[in-house]
Amino acid sequence: MEAYTSSSQENGCVIDGMAWQKFQKNFSEVQNILNQNRILINEINLNHESKEHENLTRNVTLLRELNGNITRVMQLYTNLSGEFLKSMEASSEESTATLNTESASAIETQMSSGQKRIRPM
Repeated sequence: MEAYTSSSQENGCVIDGMAWQKFQKNFSEVQNILNQNRILINEINLNHESKEHENLTRNVTLLRELNGNITRVMQLYTNLSGEFLKSMEASSEESTATLNTESASAIETQMSSGQKRIRPM
């Protein structure tokens, strides 16, 4: 995973470098769990097809592990969703602050040059 140290602006959204690294880490963890689930499901299917008592008993343990993995993926996606929302809110607040600063600067420039401010109707 490559380090991302600056902020990125795409489609008007600014993503903090630390937030981006956290997203990448979580998505990587989700992908690893999903890969592990694929292996578990294959083993569960083979055990089921064999219909041997020992293999069917092992499936109980494998299914519990699979269920735990699915719960973990749900938690990671919930955390990602919350972090993404926080990042977008922070980006929106920064954009609004920048626009307010630019507007105030434009008004000051107009007033200092003797121009009257035109108010929208």
